[in-house]
Amino acid sequence: MTSLRDAIAARVDRGEFPGVVALVARGDDVTVHTVGVTHFGGDVPMRRDTPFRIASMTKPVLAAVTMMLAEDDRLDLEEPVTKLLPELAGQRVLRRPDGPVDDTVEAVRPVTVADLLTFTFGFGTVISGDDVDPPWPIVQAWRDLDLVMGEPDPATPHNPDEWIRRFGTLPLIHQPGETWLYNAGSLVLGVLLARASGRPLPELLYDRVFAPLGMTGTGFWLPSARAAELPGYYMTDSEAGKIVEKGWTGPETWVNPPIFPSGAGGLVSTADDYLAFARLLLEGGVTGGTRLLSEQSVAAMTTNHLTPAQIEGGGFLAGGQGWGYGMSVTIKADEVSGPGRYGWSGGYGTDWFNDPAEGLTVILLSQVTDLLWNGALQEFSRLAYAAD
Repeated sequence: MTSLRDAIAARVDRGEFPGVVALVARGDDVTVHTVGVTHFGGDVPMRRDTPFRIASMTKPVLAAVTMMLAEDDRLDLEEPVTKLLPELAGQRVLRRPDGPVDDTVEAVRPVTVADLLTFTFGFGTVISGDDVDPPWPIVQAWRDLDLVMGEPDPATPHNPDEWIRRFGTLPLIHQPGETWLYNAGSLVLGVLLARASGRPLPELLYDRVFAPLGMTGTGFWLPSARAAELPGYYMTDSEAGKIVEKGWTGPETWVNPPIFPSGAGGLVSTADDYLAFARLLLEGGVTGGTRLLSEQSVAAMTTNHLTPAQIEGGGFLAGGQGWGYGMSVTIKADEVSGPGRYGWSGGYGTDWFNDPAEGLTVILLSQVTDLLWNGALQEFSRLAYAAD
C-alpha cells in the first residue's frame, strides 16, 4: 500500500506542489513528513517549522476564543450582536438575493452571536452572484465599500470600527437563521470579540490561545526573517492551464500588523503550533493539566448545528457536511472516514481535522490552492488513517 509520504512525494514529483508538510498525530505519537521545497524551482527545503498562511483555519481558533469569552460572561451566544455592534442596528434584508440593495424587508428577528458562529446570520459568500457579469448588486456594493469579503489575506484597508460601520450600511442577503453563507460571520465575529474583551483581536488571541498553548509561531504577522520563509503561493490558472504563482500575498504582506485583523482568514502558523490547538479540542479543552475550555464548549463547537436544507444550500463550500462553530463536522461517512471528524481547510492550500473516535489529528500544509480540489486532500487524508 502506498504510504502517505510516498503519495506526497509522487505529487511533488509530478509538479502539483513544490512541497508539502504533513503531520499525523495519535496521542504522543507524532509523525511529520516534510517533502519538497518552498518554491517551484527553488532550493529551500520544506521544514517542520516552515510558516504557512493558514487562511480559514483561523476560523476554528476564533470560535474557541468566542466560547472562552462566553464562559467568562463577557458575551452570550443568544444575545443580539447589536449589543456590542450598534452599527448593525436596523439592518434590513434583501427581498431577493439578486435584487437591488434598496429593495428590502424587515429582519424577522435579531442576529445573535450564535448565528455568526454557525454562518447563518444572513450574509456571506454568494458564488452564483460573484461570478456573473455584472455581479449581483449586493456583491458590487460590498466591493464598492472595500470590505474584502473573500480573500484570505490581511489587505482589508479599513480598521475594525470603520469596517463594521460600512458593513452596517448594507442589507443582509437572507433572513437571520435561514441560510448557511460562508465567511462573513467570522469577519463580523472578530470585531465583536475585540469589543467584548476590550482588546484588539491579535492581543486577545495571543493571551487566550497562543501563549497558553505555546504557539510561538502563530499570529497575524511575522518578523521579517520569518516572513521571508513563507512558501510561494500558487494556484492553477484556468486560462493558462497550469499552476502559476500569485504575487499578491508575498512576505512583505505579512511583516506588519494588519489594519483589519481578519478572524476569517488572517493567521499564519506552523504544523506543531496548530497541533497544539487541535489537541486542545481533542482533549476536551485541557492542555498540560490546565483547562482553557469546558467540555460543553468543545462539544458545541464540534457538533453540527445546521438543518439538512441548510447543508444542501451550502453547496460545494459546505461539501454536504455539517457545520459546528467555525468548522465543518462530518455527519455521514465519506471517502475519508465515518462520521464524527471535524476540522477545516484554508484557501491557500491547507487542511486540518481531528477524529475523536480514532484519537487522530491530521494537518496538511501546502501553499497550492489546488490541494482543495485536485484529489490530493482526500488521498492524503485517507492515507493518514493507515499511517503507523
